[in-house]
Amino acid sequence: MASGLVSRGFFGKRRQTEEGDRVPPGQYVTPDFPVLSAGPTPHTPLDAWTFRIDGLVREPVEWSWKAFLGLPAQKFTADIHCVTKWSKLDTQWGGASVDTLLEAVDLDPNAKHALVICDGGYTTNLPLADLVNGQAFIAYQYNGTPLAPEHGGPARLVVPHLYFWKSAKWVRGIRFLEKDQAGFWESLGYHNRGDPWKEQRYQGD
Repeated sequence: MASGLVSRGFFGKRRQTEEGDRVPPGQYVTPDFPVLSAGPTPHTPLDAWTFRIDGLVREPVEWSWKAFLGLPAQKFTADIHCVTKWSKLDTQWGGASVDTLLEAVDLDPNAKHALVICDGGYTTNLPLADLVNGQAFIAYQYNGTPLAPEHGGPARLVVPHLYFWKSAKWVRGIRFLEKDQAGFWESLGYHNRGDPWKEQRYQGD
């Protein structure tokens, strides 16, 4: 599983029991926010940062950092679940819903999949259906402060209902596609969708 690419501690801790229906099977709750990355942390200057939507859209759209901050913003509270078996409850985020971003583009009816593109060469793939209807957002604040680089700042995708590797750090764009295209971890054996309630950790789960 390409363990040489994984930061120390990526494989998690001994499982603990958590009561209630908010924690998927096989997970333990932590008060911490572990830092897990497949390589060095990018540090893109904000005056060079852009976010682009392209692929199966009538016209690509790109925002500068200033323009992105000018989009309608929301606060989000979400439980997050890492494939390494930790869960963190009631995390507080600020940012723009993917639904808000899609209002700026004319999406082709054949667009059924998305490839999320990030600094550092990271990508992840998701069905369009997992990004819309209030299910995903681009976060640039955490606990009311700018999102730290080690947690994906200046901006990261957050898709709380899937394992957290799908919530790509250092996000720079979304490319819409007709056919699915595996992202970084998916090409190395991680599950293509990553539903924590079904324990879809690796291919074949």
